[in-house]
Amino acid sequence: MTIEGLQRLCADLPSVTEEVKWEHDLCFCVGGKIFLMVPLELTPTPASFKVADEEFEELLEREGFRPAPYLARYQWVAVEDIRLLRQQEWQERVAQSYQLVRSRLPKKIQDQLNTMN
Repeated sequence: MTIEGLQRLCADLPSVTEEVKWEHDLCFCVGGKIFLMVPLELTPTPASFKVADEEFEELLEREGFRPAPYLARYQWVAVEDIRLLRQQEWQERVAQSYQLVRSRLPKKIQDQLNTMN
């Protein structure tokens, strides 16, 4: 997977915005909340994303995964190299992270997003 590939996956989801935060982190957001973060200045390219509670510990047992800095308590994981996941798994992980974050947005924002799509 590449950064451009992740951008395409995220662009396919409704109401996603993309912006660079903290000078070097490419962030993909829904309703103003980040669901995928990709540091742009590191090689290999890592990424962080939210996972379901029941998958958090399981993913941390996989090679190349660790708790995401500052966000692990919210079940975010970091993968040290985006090439460790295949296209299909990235599709699933991005969609799941998006859904988990979107579902936690205030109802008013969710309603606004629903009317935009």
